[in-house]
Amino acid sequence: MTIEIANESGVAVPEETIVSVARFALDKMSVSQLAELSIVLVDLDVMADLHERWMDLPGPTDVMSFPMDEYDSARRPDSAGSGPALLGDIVLCPAFARDQAKKAGHSTLDELHLLTVHGVLHLLGYDHAEPEEEREMFGLQNRILAEYREARDEAERAQAQRSMDDKVLGAVGLDDEPGSGPVPAD
Repeated sequence: MTIEIANESGVAVPEETIVSVARFALDKMSVSQLAELSIVLVDLDVMADLHERWMDLPGPTDVMSFPMDEYDSARRPDSAGSGPALLGDIVLCPAFARDQAKKAGHSTLDELHLLTVHGVLHLLGYDHAEPEEEREMFGLQNRILAEYREARDEAERAQAQRSMDDKVLGAVGLDDEPGSGPVPAD
C-alpha cells in the first residue's frame, strides 16, 4: 500500500502518525495492498479555496476527500484488481483542526487522526448526509480510531518492555552485542 503525504500547511505535524492511522484504517477496511492514497496538509487559505470551488461553501473546512474515480458497483477503487487502485486524495487543514480540537477537548493530533479516518471512509464511499448513513459512518470511524489507539498503545507498551528487558540483559552480560556472548571452546 502506498501512502504519500505532503505537508504544505506551514504547521509542524508528525506525518508518520497520519500515514500510520490512514494505513490502519485502510487495512481495517480490507483495502487492497496495491492501493495508492495521497494526503495533503494545507493552510486555511488553500482549504477555503478548495471548499468554495468544490463544495460551493464559504470559508475553510477541516477535511476534504477527492476520490480518484466515480464508484460503480462492478469495480470499487478499493477492490482487488490487476493493478494499483488509485483511491484518491485526502486534504487536511491542521490550523482548522487545531481550533476544532480545542473545542472538542482533545489534541490536534487526535483531531487529525479522526479527520484522516473520516477522509478514508469518504474515499471508500461512506457518507453522512442522511441520519442512517451518519450513524454507520461515525460508528465505523469511532471503532477504527479506538482500535488504532489500542494497537498503538500496545505497541508502545511492547517497545517499553523490550527496552527494559534489554537493560536487564545488558546489566547481567546477556545482551546481544557482537563479541559480548560466550567464547566458543576450541
